[in-house]
Amino acid sequence: MEAWELLIIGAGSAGLAAGIYGSRSGLKTLVLEEKIAGGTTAEAPLVENYPGFRSINGPELAQKMVEQAKNTGVTIHEFETAMGLDLKSEPKVVKTNRATYTTKAVLIASGRHYREIGVPGEKELRGRGVSYCGICDGPLFKGKRLLVVGGGNSALITALYLAGIASDVKIAHRRDTFRAEEALSQALNQKENIETLWNTEVKQIIGEKIVSNALLFNNKTGETRELAVDGVFVQVGEDPNSQSAREAGVAVDEDGYIVVDLLQKTSIAGVYAAGDVTTNPVKQIGTAVGQGITAAMEAYAYVRRPYYKL
Repeated sequence: MEAWELLIIGAGSAGLAAGIYGSRSGLKTLVLEEKIAGGTTAEAPLVENYPGFRSINGPELAQKMVEQAKNTGVTIHEFETAMGLDLKSEPKVVKTNRATYTTKAVLIASGRHYREIGVPGEKELRGRGVSYCGICDGPLFKGKRLLVVGGGNSALITALYLAGIASDVKIAHRRDTFRAEEALSQALNQKENIETLWNTEVKQIIGEKIVSNALLFNNKTGETRELAVDGVFVQVGEDPNSQSAREAGVAVDEDGYIVVDLLQKTSIAGVYAAGDVTTNPVKQIGTAVGQGITAAMEAYAYVRRPYYKL
């Protein structure tokens, strides 16, 4: 078994920031990522609220973080999933689909996964017109008719991005007002090829081999109709990737988010959490970075026991 001082689960903004600070502090640091390093930051079409960059696309910002982490000495294993955690032993043990590791401290930054709307046709047509990532799949729909489902920041950001690719973009939102930032709502009003369908719920996604229509229900008028679309982009929120942590005894709230204190400590000594998987209510790149930094410094104090922490 390979031995590490700090093992981080998740290579999104929180995990990468933690890796940078952990490695710079002298800890032998490993980051495990079940997909490609960069996390959901890499899926953002455009980032305009991260300090230091007036405007930068998500993949570029994510790549800069990955490169910086590697340059500081962080080891990153992509496509490696943490499957079993023994967090109460000393040292702690992390089993993956490839290997087993021991570590003095664990930092969970596993983020969240896309929430489904749970209607007929959604699972069957996923990857064949149903998508959860605008920047990943948007370029496949050049000149097409698209439907975005949701009313928060992610839905509006996705719609704005897709408007530059598709011929027509409609947003189906089950309420009569958005819950997104005002700046995004204003930007939406300036796009001629975006239309908002208020009080509208998607009841079914229709298609044989690929998406062809969406069945819409107006919860105010009671009207049901079919809308011809080539793609449906679901943007209705996310759920935390906390199952392994829960099974290992880490305390979570009623929604499954890992409970942390101001220093990112969890209910188990030597185990920390940061980013979207935690109970922190603000899910932004900047807050994830800050939490990752705090968690890494606390992990350093736990592992090395410096004089100021004795």
